[in-house]
Amino acid sequence: MLLPEGRTVKSPMVGNFYRSSPPGSPPFVEVGSEVKPGATVCIIEAMEILNEIETDVPGEVKKILVEDGQPVEFGQPLFILG
Repeated sequence: MLLPEGRTVKSPMVGNFYRSSPPGSPPFVEVGSEVKPGATVCIIEAMEILNEIETDVPGEVKKILVEDGQPVEFGQPLFILG
């Protein structure tokens, strides 16, 4: 898969990707959101534990690569920041 240019936020674990917590609440980020290091961008549920995933780089969310509720693998790209 060819990724757009920018910095990639990758999954640090295997689990299910969620854009918000709790379900039905607004997503942590949308395309166009500005994020700073330490900002929560999503949740990955692994073994019934909800893990907040933070970015370690600043930037604007250019692309969200995973659908809400989709399973993800370790190292899988989740977001592209510009």
